[in-house]
Amino acid sequence: MLWRASTAAYSPSSYSAAPSVGASGASGLSGAAGSSGSSGSSLARVMASLRRAFYCVAALSGVSNILMLTGPLFMLQVYDRVLASQSMPTLLALTILVLVLYLFLGTADALRARMLVRIGWRVDEETGPDVLRHALSNPLDHPGSEARPVHDLDQIRQFVGSAGPVAICDLPWMPLFMGIVFLLHPWLGVLALAGGAVLIGLTLISEILSRRHVKRLNHQSARRSLLLEAGRRNAEVLRAMGMVPAFLGRWAMVNDRYLQTNTAAGDVTSTFTAYIKVIRLAMQSGVLALGAYLAILQEVSPGAMVAASILTARALSPVEQAIGNWRGFVSARQAYRRIGKILRDTTAFSAGGDQPRLSLPAPCESLTVQTLAVHAPSVRSARPAGKTGIRTGSGTGRVLLKVTRLELKAGDGLGVIGPSGSGKSTLARALVGIGHCLQGTIRLDGAELSHWSRDDLGRHVGYLPQDVELFEDTIARNIARLAARPDAQKVIAAAKMAGVHDLIQSFPNGYDTQIGAGGIVLSGGQRQRIGLARALFDDPFLVVLDEPNASLDADGEQALIKAVVALRERGAIVVMIAHRPHILACVNYATVIQNGQQVAFGSRDDILRKTLRQVGESA
Repeated sequence: MLWRASTAAYSPSSYSAAPSVGASGASGLSGAAGSSGSSGSSLARVMASLRRAFYCVAALSGVSNILMLTGPLFMLQVYDRVLASQSMPTLLALTILVLVLYLFLGTADALRARMLVRIGWRVDEETGPDVLRHALSNPLDHPGSEARPVHDLDQIRQFVGSAGPVAICDLPWMPLFMGIVFLLHPWLGVLALAGGAVLIGLTLISEILSRRHVKRLNHQSARRSLLLEAGRRNAEVLRAMGMVPAFLGRWAMVNDRYLQTNTAAGDVTSTFTAYIKVIRLAMQSGVLALGAYLAILQEVSPGAMVAASILTARALSPVEQAIGNWRGFVSARQAYRRIGKILRDTTAFSAGGDQPRLSLPAPCESLTVQTLAVHAPSVRSARPAGKTGIRTGSGTGRVLLKVTRLELKAGDGLGVIGPSGSGKSTLARALVGIGHCLQGTIRLDGAELSHWSRDDLGRHVGYLPQDVELFEDTIARNIARLAARPDAQKVIAAAKMAGVHDLIQSFPNGYDTQIGAGGIVLSGGQRQRIGLARALFDDPFLVVLDEPNASLDADGEQALIKAVVALRERGAIVVMIAHRPHILACVNYATVIQNGQQVAFGSRDDILRKTLRQVGESA
């Protein structure tokens, strides 16, 4: 019955919403972060929904601590009753009772540990999607940010499932053991209480010293991880151009700072843990010595003397365990605050699909852009989505792009031309909803992008960026946008439209070929063509291609032109950025971007004629 009741408390299907968090180590995290207003975040709501599980953990802690009295009481009875009476039946009965109680103690401790692991699992399961969504959005909204929300969530889960919450749950039971020591003799209680006060004082000092080191450690760990990831992405460049020694030097500098901070944080924890252990052992021996003195004076019995020593050790043990896990507690608490802030700011990028929205009909008529201004993203903060539905931020004050007007109907193709760095890619990102807009509107069939949920909008958009990144999976799933069960007909149709079907068939496993991390087994042109097939998957209405022919040979360019023509014939709108004018033969409109400004928009032939005339005049 105990097992069923306990497992029901942490069964994923049995949690119910609750307005507050119960008593446990995890609730301590919530309380510590309460001053930051975390109650508005989904993490706080998840923690509140686990209140019943926390109460069950606290109840099991109570059972465990009460059963911990078994040893001292057994010792007291053996010294004062069994030895005095020399009764073997009494000794046998006490021994059997103690074994049964120890069995219950082991069961309670095992249940408590298992429940804490599952509570951490539940927190990760419920909060993980929001945290991961932010982790994916953060590089777009705040380039260069060191925030690692997934790592923070891991820290919380690991702490909740560790011995830290167990020690914290045991701390409130210190007065019980102290009180029993007082009952045995007041002087024994005073000595135990003095030892407890010293340990609590050391705990507070440890908290003050650990907090700063742990915060710096998180910062250094983030920089270390970012540098390592950058090195992994640029492994070819590092080796090809002899940059490995320079990178190792940079890594050594960042890693040394991390190790210094880690060592400082570890020194604080280990030093306090060592001295607290010594104080606890000294207090246990001191209580035993004082008890012996009182026993000589016949003020306590020998059994009470030994029991007081054991009870004192038990009363001070949670403090020692808490100090040993204090670094993890501080890290988890800081991670809780960071995630709480992140999830409260989720409403600031509601275009990411977090806010429920009415599903709109699939767009099929037009794309319009009016008085659009896009600026550089901010690293520090984010503001709510603007009228375009594009996430906005405080920015750096530098406007990257201004577009006066774009009007395209179903079946139109737009070529975007201009010198490098003029803002063409910025326009491409803005059209698919990942720019930072100061003003203006982008509409599909008259609906602003903010009227669409991100997931719904994404099904109607095809996007091929300059740098094509593929996932470590099969070709089919990459084309199908990571669908767990790709629709074979749609995958093959997209591949044929992109002119890559025959190429895929030439691979040993065809569409089921594993392409490795980042598509490492493919050439640059092959990655680009499979990326094009992914952009064309499921017949999107708006297809934005950013220099899609950058890595293509002549055959690849012909396949691209055929794909654009086929898209326009079925009524899609295609926006294509290109440096080579001949690739624009498949579009009917063109716009020119120079120095972040739209300087011309009209039919392709008129724009190209004017551009060539201006080039000739300047020559």
